[in-house]
Amino acid sequence: MNLKCLLVDDEPPALEVLESHIGNVDGLEVIAKCHNAIQAFSVLQEKNIDLMFLDIKMPKLLGTDFLRTLRNPPKVIFTTAYRDYAVEGFELDAVDYLMKPISLERFLKAIAKVTKVENNFSSEEKKYQPNKDAFLYFRVDRKMVKVLTEDILYIESLKDYIKIFTTNDSKPLVVKQSMNALEEMLSETNFLRIHRSFIVSLSKIKAFTANHITIGSEELPIGRLYSHQILKALKTQI
Repeated sequence: MNLKCLLVDDEPPALEVLESHIGNVDGLEVIAKCHNAIQAFSVLQEKNIDLMFLDIKMPKLLGTDFLRTLRNPPKVIFTTAYRDYAVEGFELDAVDYLMKPISLERFLKAIAKVTKVENNFSSEEKKYQPNKDAFLYFRVDRKMVKVLTEDILYIESLKDYIKIFTTNDSKPLVVKQSMNALEEMLSETNFLRIHRSFIVSLSKIKAFTANHITIGSEELPIGRLYSHQILKALKTQI
């Protein structure tokens, strides 16, 4: 079933770019194009919209302010030429925040996030349920070391190596392995990539802001490319 899309932007060339990108993706359908929030509101009252591409800086009403007025908004991807609104956009639960000019590659990444949010974070049943018996083996100093995933605090990458911090050891395990390979091994429900250099255990997070996650006494940075997915995931744990 196609995702029904609403495009909202006061610049016709920007609408053309979005419509062109959507035409390259199966499963997306443009239902309407609007030049301001007032027009968009009318469309939302009359039609079922799954995904809204929403410009932020528009005349009469900012896209962020418009979104706050909606009781049951569709999923939203903000589109803008201004970085200043990024944090505000993520706080409004937008799926993504696209900077103009929007490339097809970046657009496709945003669409992938829409699917991921639907599959992984939309229902209460998806909340983190620890599996105390799950484990992985890592080669450390010529021997295979068993690590319970429940004991992992976070993982840090270090060039061709990773450092695994656990609840059991004061020193991390140092393993020759890529971060991407480890990310595939770990369940997305239990662990979350927050930065190019960090993967964390959801159950070990003590606090978080838009920029950092606290685990134990450590404050780990949230990467800009990961920030929306992280905040979305963490809010399902509250």
